[in-house]
Amino acid sequence: MKRHEALAPLSRDHHGTLILAQLLKKTAPVYKGLPIDPENKIAYAKHLFEKDIEKHFEQEETILEKVKGCHPELDKLAIEIADEHKQLKKLFASLGSTDDLETPMDELGKALEAHIRKEERVLFPMLQEHCPEDKLEEIHILLH
Repeated sequence: MKRHEALAPLSRDHHGTLILAQLLKKTAPVYKGLPIDPENKIAYAKHLFEKDIEKHFEQEETILEKVKGCHPELDKLAIEIADEHKQLKKLFASLGSTDDLETPMDELGKALEAHIRKEERVLFPMLQEHCPEDKLEEIHILLH
């Protein structure tokens, strides 16, 4: 399904966050121009969270509030997404708080990837299918 233009900015944001998710995993390949050691990966992840990801979460939650009532399954999914945002925020905050740096990074990388995949494969198609065009236009105005 082609992404509705209203949701395209969120979808584009996901690309960089997916790269971060891969970078944080224990099995991460070396990405040219990105940190290699755990300490710098953590600093990079925290920087991206504060600079972009936290705002992205807020935008998604605002959108999900706007579309409340469009469809019962969408309302249920919105609660899951908001709960995942809370969990991801905790995982970002906990980075570097223990001697074992790699396990929390790996956990965050896997959770972040799963979350983005859910939004791309389930949430966004559901928004496009069940939200009236005027709601999608509101989203478009909010994000553009």
